[in-house]
Amino acid sequence: MSTVFSKIIAGELPGRFVWKDPEVVAFLTIAPVAPGHTLIVPRAEVDRWTDLEPDLLARLNEVAQAVGKAVLSGFDASRAGYLIAGFEVPHTHIHVFPANDMSGFDLSLANPDTPAEESDAAAETLRSALRDLGYGEFVPES
Repeated sequence: MSTVFSKIIAGELPGRFVWKDPEVVAFLTIAPVAPGHTLIVPRAEVDRWTDLEPDLLARLNEVAQAVGKAVLSGFDASRAGYLIAGFEVPHTHIHVFPANDMSGFDLSLANPDTPAEESDAAAETLRSALRDLGYGEFVPES
């Protein structure tokens, strides 16, 4: 059975994509700990990150670093948080989010009631920052 992430990647469910390449996508989570909270996801359905092929794990981290740079510039955060938990969806994903303290690392504080307008604005902020950083070829229009 496909994971919810595979359905988002396939366009069966909506997603606010900020990155698409042949191996990896990045889209905003529906329950952010901060505006700009993004999930970096391989297109391949692999449950645990420890089971990823080394090259795919490296690519996920390259994209996470690019998104992290966009988070820093787009949201004026002191840090870009990075977290792999993997209990929410059985499909490897890296959480990248603006962080000014440790609260962002507590996913129980995520807000599933974030207004759509706020999420749309955060996605556009990240797309713009990624383009400004030179990653335009991977940034979808919306």
